Amino acid sequence: MKTKFGFPARIVALAAAAIVPVLDGTAQADDYPAKTIEVVTHAGNGGGTDVTTRMMMLRARRELGQDMVVVNKKGGGGAAALEYYKTVPADGYTILTFTVGHAAVMAKGQGGMKIDDLRPIARGTDDPQILMTKCGAYAGAEDFIAKQKEAPITYGVTHLGNIDDVSAFMFAKKGGMQTPNMLPFDGGAELATQLIAGAVDAGVLNLAEASAQIEAGEICPTVVLADERMAKIGDVPTAKELGIPVSFSTVRGFAVHADTPPEVAEKIEAALVKAMNHTVYQGFLDSVGLDSTSVAGSDVWGPQIVTTVNEMNAALKELGFIE
Repeated sequence: MKTKFGFPARIVALAAAAIVPVLDGTAQADDYPAKTIEVVTHAGNGGGTDVTTRMMMLRARRELGQDMVVVNKKGGGGAAALEYYKTVPADGYTILTFTVGHAAVMAKGQGGMKIDDLRPIARGTDDPQILMTKCGAYAGAEDFIAKQKEAPITYGVTHLGNIDDVSAFMFAKKGGMQTPNMLPFDGGAELATQLIAGAVDAGVLNLAEASAQIEAGEICPTVVLADERMAKIGDVPTAKELGIPVSFSTVRGFAVHADTPPEVAEKIEAALVKAMNHTVYQGFLDSVGLDSTSVAGSDVWGPQIVTTVNEMNAALKELGFIE
């Protein structure tokens, strides 16, 4: 059978079917967002990840023209958030706040998702791990390292089998030091308090978690686990400067399902990057000791989270957390 224009009806039908997805995808992008957007985090209210997410949303709401709400899914160091996220539609109306904690969960085969299941959107923070000590406990970074070669010390951390203790373990291992003991705490605030009290010899913290105690002269940043020194504490050496090839950061960023319509994902990325380059979010970064280099699009964020998952997998295997 042919149409009135002489084309076989089957060919016309196939051509029409091929056009529909293109038009549908364009329509989705044009209509998006038409309702409230959820942003899923694994942190409780007031945690670093929760605060970063809410600060991003302040301007992103305006850029996207829709309300955004935080959905907190605590548990398993990020596993619960991944378990929840894998059940939501890939339509761009649920965004995941992805952290190094999720990378560790994925490296251990937990959470029900793999890195290929996600499409990176944008990075919000790149916050180096810092080894901190009670002021006066050590003469400096070199003394801190020397003492650990003589005998193991106790580190305070906020997670086990995650970036905090992995950072300390790998620092000691790569630096030829004694294997440290680990003592977990519920959060950075409690850890900072116990470090001052002498319950631990050192703490693995981010700059914002101990900013008040640092300003008070009670806690001293001793070694930064980053490629370069941090501007806010420029006198503190990096592990690499001390001959120890270790670099770990608490990264926080955003992702959507890998099969989210590309036009929708691109719209989200443009909005989030613009929002986080606004003075409101940049002021937040400055308040926690970071700068504008924390913000990056998917071209930077994508390769970084793949590398983070792979590095966490290798470190956790080396330290015996996974086979």
